[in-house]
Amino acid sequence: MSLPRIAITMGDAAGVGPEVIVKSLAHAELYETCRPLVIGDAARLQKAAEIAGVKLTMNPLTRDSIGAARYTPGIVDVVDLKLIPADLPFGKLSPIAGDAAFQYIKVATELAVAGQVEAICTAPLNKEALHAGGHIYPGHTEMLAALTGTEEVSMMLTAPRLRVIHVTTHIGLMDAIRKIEPGLVERTIARGHEVLVKAGLPRQKIGVCAINPHAGENGLFGQGEEAAKITPAIQACRAKGWDVEGPLPADTLFFRAGRGDFDLVVAMYHDQGHGPVKVLGIEAGVNITVGLPVIRTSVDHGTAFDIAGTGKADERSLLEALRQGIELAPRPN
Repeated sequence: MSLPRIAITMGDAAGVGPEVIVKSLAHAELYETCRPLVIGDAARLQKAAEIAGVKLTMNPLTRDSIGAARYTPGIVDVVDLKLIPADLPFGKLSPIAGDAAFQYIKVATELAVAGQVEAICTAPLNKEALHAGGHIYPGHTEMLAALTGTEEVSMMLTAPRLRVIHVTTHIGLMDAIRKIEPGLVERTIARGHEVLVKAGLPRQKIGVCAINPHAGENGLFGQGEEAAKITPAIQACRAKGWDVEGPLPADTLFFRAGRGDFDLVVAMYHDQGHGPVKVLGIEAGVNITVGLPVIRTSVDHGTAFDIAGTGKADERSLLEALRQGIELAPRPN
């Protein structure tokens, strides 16, 4: 059985994506677990390698010549879309880079749907640059859903000792509260439960966050959101035989999950879930899109324009994202 092929998208070329990719591919042991194929710009990756001080040779490919990929340490196989001008500066917002980031994702998605790669791992893009480039999506999650024709997906973040899946993500807090309803909460729990089962965990214990402080204190805080929006979903999941507890106060639930009481936390909105994960260290966090017909993992950090092009970017999050993509990916024959 062959190693899984992982399409690594370069992200925003003005950010740290090119650098964290070349630094990651400089780890020769990576090639013992997967066959990495970058979707990006060969010249930009070469420039990033020079900045980072890693010795790598680019192997530019087209979509039609992927079969010529070598998957050998020291050689970067890249589907070279040639979208980035040589003089594009690092650390500055660019509509050219925003459009290119979209094109990388589009090609990677097409390759995954066609079965030419087993998973996608994404370097960070910049949402403002993406919009300036003419692609109006809140982020990778929504873009991938649109490109694959998937009606509903969930964002899962993982870190050491913590997994978090989100009921809502890139919308304002008031909009999130309005959007939350029992069906959406139940479907989110179900997607998270499926990941735990596929990961082969011996236990699938799920804790569900409340919306209000102290889970509403029996109606003292809020307007009964827990009873109306969350509890029915938990009851429906328990009826399936799943080990689901809640709604629980978020402040204590994340502490309990961190010590091992739960295998997954269901967060109601973006910052409720992102905050605890990022406190544990951005370099260790991974973003997984759950519900797509393809496997997609990502770094859990942004484009870091402030350090882009300086050689200071840390590749550990991308290495962890690749590791989790490899674990989730089907094995080709």
